[in-house]
Amino acid sequence: MATKEYTVIIEQGEDGYLISEVVELPGCHTQAKTMDELLKRTREVIELCLMEKTVEGKQKFLGIQKLAVG
Repeated sequence: MATKEYTVIIEQGEDGYLISEVVELPGCHTQAKTMDELLKRTREVIELCLMEKTVEGKQKFLGIQKLAVG
């Protein structure tokens, strides 16, 4: 299988767990207590999501923007 890069957003939940979400694969996410474990699980979940999908999403990550309101 050819190597492909994916954009992963990583956040920390209120409970302290790290959460990753793969931008190009909607619904593809996981969580872990440490960054090393999170990255390992994220690779695994990407492989699982790719096996389940016949066509990858057409989303392309463009960036993150903060907006001030009020």
